[in-house]
Amino acid sequence: MLAHERIGSGEPLVLVHGIGHRRQAWYPVVDRLAEHREVILLDLPGHGESPALVPDGRPIKDQLHDVLVDFFAEQGLDRPHIAGNSLGGRIALEAAADDLVSSATTLAPAGFWRGSLDFLYIRAVFVALTGAATLLEPVAPAVMRTAPGRAAAMGLLMTHGGRLDAERALGDVRGLIHAKPALRTIIDGGEPFDRPIDPSIPVTVAWGTRDLVLLPYQATRARKALPDATHVTLPKCGHVPMVDDVDLVVDVLLEGSNHPRLGQARYDVA
Repeated sequence: MLAHERIGSGEPLVLVHGIGHRRQAWYPVVDRLAEHREVILLDLPGHGESPALVPDGRPIKDQLHDVLVDFFAEQGLDRPHIAGNSLGGRIALEAAADDLVSSATTLAPAGFWRGSLDFLYIRAVFVALTGAATLLEPVAPAVMRTAPGRAAAMGLLMTHGGRLDAERALGDVRGLIHAKPALRTIIDGGEPFDRPIDPSIPVTVAWGTRDLVLLPYQATRARKALPDATHVTLPKCGHVPMVDDVDLVVDVLLEGSNHPRLGQARYDVA
């Protein structure tokens, strides 16, 4: 069973973190979300406290599909809302394409790079992140004690890493090192997202203007690939925007998982 937490009450909203991260990535927004939704946080296989990701010869997206279906069944979830960041956003889009969810809200979802050269850049970013985390580990407790240290260590992922508390930032560094085997397997199986999604399933795609991992041009490609989705700009946010703008991300997640839709959105719709 995947490591998970269930918090709050209301319609269920499953939150899926990005590659190399862990369920605690969502902690900055959980308390606000839990006032309106039952929030389900999970650690993907090979991440956080979940069991290892064991390749079985199938495409990684098929393997993660089965993991999600099994998790929904174990938790008694029937077409919940889902939201995800990066890899988690890609998983959310796949779930919508498979008609498993009532809505999908995504923050910089993976799968909209231009081609092999752009994918090499993404791979290089994660090689750099895992390499830096491994080198940093012996001194990480000291580095993460200061806001400037946290901001520098998290600079590729977010614009305001100094806002993380020291314990969580240290946990993220150690979690990234722990997730290296799963990260390699998932990156090796990376492929563009090109599936249709039934227009009756509300989809939201939000992208930070300062994303250094999945560069913001990919938002334009996502807009073309998913013309029925709501597309949102996250000003001054990086790849992991939950720390960069808590209020904005909470609004996006609540609006994306609301039926019927709320009135005029507070954020900028691209």
